[in-house]
Amino acid sequence: MAAGTLVSRLSGFVRLTLLAAALGVGLHGDIFTIANTVPNMFYILLAGGVFNAVLVPQLVRAMKNDDDGGAAYVDRVMTLAICFLALVTVALVVAAPWVMQLMLSEKFNAPELAEQRQSAIDFARFCLPQVFFYGMFVLVGQVLNARGRFGPMMWAPIANNVISVAVLVAYLVAYGPASEAEQQGPFTSGQEALLGIGSTLGIVAQLLILVPYLRAAGIRYRPRFDVRGVGLGHTLHLAIWTVLFVIVNQIAYVVVVRLASSGTAGADDGTGITIYSNVMLLVMVPHSIITVSLATAILPRLSAAAAGDDLAGLARTLGSTLRTALVVVVPIAAVLPAVAHPLAQVLWAHGASAGKAYRFEAPMVLFGFAVIAFTVHYLVLRGFYALERNRLVFFVQCAIAATNITLAITFVRRVDPWDTAPVLVLAYGCAYAVGAVLSGTLLIRLVRRGGAAGAARPGRWLAWLTRLLLAAAAVFVVATGIRLIVGDTLAELGVGDGLVTALLEVAIVGGAGAATLLGVAGLLRLSEVTSVVDTVTRRLGR
Repeated sequence: MAAGTLVSRLSGFVRLTLLAAALGVGLHGDIFTIANTVPNMFYILLAGGVFNAVLVPQLVRAMKNDDDGGAAYVDRVMTLAICFLALVTVALVVAAPWVMQLMLSEKFNAPELAEQRQSAIDFARFCLPQVFFYGMFVLVGQVLNARGRFGPMMWAPIANNVISVAVLVAYLVAYGPASEAEQQGPFTSGQEALLGIGSTLGIVAQLLILVPYLRAAGIRYRPRFDVRGVGLGHTLHLAIWTVLFVIVNQIAYVVVVRLASSGTAGADDGTGITIYSNVMLLVMVPHSIITVSLATAILPRLSAAAAGDDLAGLARTLGSTLRTALVVVVPIAAVLPAVAHPLAQVLWAHGASAGKAYRFEAPMVLFGFAVIAFTVHYLVLRGFYALERNRLVFFVQCAIAATNITLAITFVRRVDPWDTAPVLVLAYGCAYAVGAVLSGTLLIRLVRRGGAAGAARPGRWLAWLTRLLLAAAAVFVVATGIRLIVGDTLAELGVGDGLVTALLEVAIVGGAGAATLLGVAGLLRLSEVTSVVDTVTRRLGR
């Protein structure tokens, strides 16, 4: 699973690099990115809310308890899902102009941007069919997961990335990188068809790859329309807070996308959703590999501790996991200011985005610090879920979404289009800082009320955080110093900002930061660093 996630992320970066090289990072690129965002939003809604929270518990129960191993239940659910997703997809395609009206800034209503707005609508019509295939991918993947087949769902997105890469290469061959003038203009109908249909074909392939695994898992789908009495109503009632949680997140994201579109629509040098989303995907990689894996591993222990009223054990498990995650994400945030420039050159200084990679640097640094707050909040929520306090989680998320929306609107209105992406990242970080403090405080109170008053130990946490911040400061100082030395040396040698040079800088500065962390961790008794290194070494040695 972890290997599939890592390979999927790496192939995704190739796709993002080619997309920026083909379309640029301004209005031209944002038009396609925004249209292609809508299906992703529905995917998140289905994957994180309706299907995971509502269907998966019922699937597992049916496969365990039903005489036919849940076969009839799976047939009913898949039939219901196919009909529902087909209707929703058709409705969205028909409503594409209104969907894009919701997603685009009012600046797109200006007569001079009429063609760009139409391109966004055309792309939406090509991309919105992805909603059906995304939804079926999630459902089929969860059926396989319920059967103990976890790998296919993690590896299948690689097929999507491979097709997307092939489409973008074909686009570059056919049309070349967008010129400076084209980067603010609309697309031709041929360009729209190639990118739009190609993107949707990637999602289709992602689903089709799972189909043979269904048969291998013993699933023989037959349409069944007798869906009454399936029990989804009861499960939906139980999972309503989780579904509402995801909906609130998506409302906030719609606001962010709409505000981001105002950046590139407002000026030629504006920053928008292409930069925001690309940087988020990059900086979230450690979270996806480390934090999510840790959260998955501790859920059974947290649930067992909660079921046994062992709140002290729950607090210890959560605290240990949080420390392990933080010794990874905090040093990464500390080293990002030093590697942001060469890393942006490696990923985005190509084709249409050549000479514009510097626009990614400030958002990258800011997202590094935002991920720290997000990591704390994300792991603390596992404690709430173990205690079955889903309603409390929903209200905390409402506070985060409200903070994000309020700050994003305030910041974007007060800055130039150039700073749109950075201030949106700043709003995101502030919102999750509020969330981390709020969720952490509430969980500590719950633990103390449950009779485990000594489990939180704020004094020990403060001492540990002080040591971690000292280690991060050392990483920042050394990485920055090495970056300056390497930069001066390369300048004296007359070496420019090429790909090889940038890769060399990232490797040297990143390596110096990692070596500093390992050295300082021993002095400051940060045993979690050693634990992470030992775990990675063992896995690589297998």
